[in-house]
Amino acid sequence: MGRRIWALALAALLLSGCTAQAASGRDLRRYEASFLTLFDTVTTIVGYAETKEDFQATAQAFHDELLVYHQLFDIYQDHDGLNSLKTVNDNAGGEPVTVDRRIVDLLLFCRELEQITGGRVDVTMGSVLALWHEARSEGVDDPEQAALPDRAALEAAAEHTGSHLLEIDEQASTVRLTDPLARLDVGAVAKGYAVEQVCRSFPAGLLVSVGGNVRATGPKPEGNAPWVVGVQDPDGAKQDHLHTLYISDQSVVSSGDYQRYYTVDGVRYHHIIDPDTLFPGTQWRAVTVVCADSGLADGLSTALFLLPQEEGMDLAQRCGAQAMWVAADGSLSYTDGFLDSVRT
Repeated sequence: MGRRIWALALAALLLSGCTAQAASGRDLRRYEASFLTLFDTVTTIVGYAETKEDFQATAQAFHDELLVYHQLFDIYQDHDGLNSLKTVNDNAGGEPVTVDRRIVDLLLFCRELEQITGGRVDVTMGSVLALWHEARSEGVDDPEQAALPDRAALEAAAEHTGSHLLEIDEQASTVRLTDPLARLDVGAVAKGYAVEQVCRSFPAGLLVSVGGNVRATGPKPEGNAPWVVGVQDPDGAKQDHLHTLYISDQSVVSSGDYQRYYTVDGVRYHHIIDPDTLFPGTQWRAVTVVCADSGLADGLSTALFLLPQEEGMDLAQRCGAQAMWVAADGSLSYTDGFLDSVRT
């Protein structure tokens, strides 16, 4: 079917045994929990605890907090008792929508990302992305009838994009799209941003992957050892890695043409759309970003995928991030500090 939904091969390469002794002398065991209900992908939480019940309580609390973000940031489904981003989209052109402060904070963060990435991350691209989403879904379901979105329709949709169409009132906690045909789509940022916000309230020593957006809240308890995370080879299977990385209190996020795509006349069309061309970016096969903030890593991975390398290098440096690029011929290039995290 030609569709892969993982963003990063993150089978947390846990090479140590299942039992560890923390600095406090307590005997801890390694546990793992997975959920299929958040952000339409797989969420995996790995950590250490004295008992299974202790870990389950932590994992459930993490799930419950992340679920709130999932519902608030949802653009596809309504949720009882709250105004989500879908509510904002449904009221485009109408009155301001009162929203949870977490939506306001996300959109302010996205506004900053748009500015620093030169518009490569633009959450008002929803009208354009919806056309690609529909075409991709139909092409995956029926490959023989797969087709590209109509160019004229894409250009017409692009007339209803731009940050000037998004009004945010911080004091009133309201959001409004001034154009009735404008739509928000936070897919380039939402998972990473939500993971970052939730991780900040949880103890050190967890490794979290939400659809491949990975965040470690600190080292493993056994000797403060780092976690080991694999970066998937775009041309390989899920378990095939270009590198494995050490991380302790960092995020790792990849964007690539091998993640969500469909094929038309033998050509692969992926989900990372360039606002300038209205078509999938073609400069890179994949980009991996390592930095402290998961939301920033998520947005940067998209921006760097769409930028020439020199501009991407400069952006990564300004944001305190490290990055790796995979070119069409499979060659790899790095920011100066990326290899410092590489285990193999």
